[in-house]
Amino acid sequence: MSLTLGAIVETLGGRLLGSPDMQVSGLAPLQTAQVGQVSFLSQARFQNQLSTSMAGCVIVAPAFESQVAHRSAAIITDDPYLYFARLTRLWKRAHPSPAGPQIHPTAVVDRDALIAEDAVIGPLCVIERGAEIGPATWLKSRVTVGEDCKIGARCLIHSGVVIGADGFGFAPHQGRWEKIEQLGAVRIGDDVEIGANTCIDRGALADTVIEDGVKLDNLIQIGHNVQVGKHTAMAGCVGVAGSARIGAHCTVGGGAVVLGHLTLADHVHISAASVVTRSITQPGNYTGMFPLDTNANWEKNAASLKQLSRLRERIKALEADIQNNQENDHDGHP
Repeated sequence: MSLTLGAIVETLGGRLLGSPDMQVSGLAPLQTAQVGQVSFLSQARFQNQLSTSMAGCVIVAPAFESQVAHRSAAIITDDPYLYFARLTRLWKRAHPSPAGPQIHPTAVVDRDALIAEDAVIGPLCVIERGAEIGPATWLKSRVTVGEDCKIGARCLIHSGVVIGADGFGFAPHQGRWEKIEQLGAVRIGDDVEIGANTCIDRGALADTVIEDGVKLDNLIQIGHNVQVGKHTAMAGCVGVAGSARIGAHCTVGGGAVVLGHLTLADHVHISAASVVTRSITQPGNYTGMFPLDTNANWEKNAASLKQLSRLRERIKALEADIQNNQENDHDGHP
């Protein structure tokens, strides 16, 4: 099924400059787009690419209308990035992949698991006893869903995801570790997307909970009893330790770490590679990392950091001396 610019604007809105009859052959970035393809400009710092792009149609904000007026076609909209996101979904609906089996013959599904009639279970998946998979949810290849774990509706679980492995629970005893059985499960809400090779551990007693609309990137570790609020998004390689509670509408940048038993309020945004070592009670942007520098300068700064506690004590002592001297001067001069 081919798409025209007219059909796109009729479906998604926006204001079209150019012919509605133009056939769209694909979607592409500004730098590589060719005639017949649609691209977009969402950030002003890339506007210099407009003059060299060969895209047949560019989606831009009203502020850039004058820069695309000479082009054969453009779509004007308040949020080009959101518009392009919706266009990708429209394109995929118009060009669907051939339908495969609902449950791939190589998948292993326990007879006591509950699979919605329109869910799709990919090759080599394993669905264990008591697991539940909701309507229109799609499990890609090699996904494992542990016993009694539940996945809601319209979720997309990418290859290699493990949901419901044991949480990391051990009690020390006489120089050895004794296992704490993980008796909880994992509950995942609706409209959740989980990236490849991400692991979500089952709870020790209560369940690990991922609420509606959460988006997790590849290679993320969610520890046991973690709770992630609605519509929170985490980039690749994030680690969340056990029993942390992350609010709704948060973002966590790639490679960041949230330590166990901490709480992040709603609308908290953590920069990439940060280490969250305390609870955060107020919305906002937070960063906790040592700035990149040459190795020689980094070593000097690191050496200075080691002296901070001693310098702190010296400053406190000096402040106390100053305070005592001021009091003595005051006592000696009525």
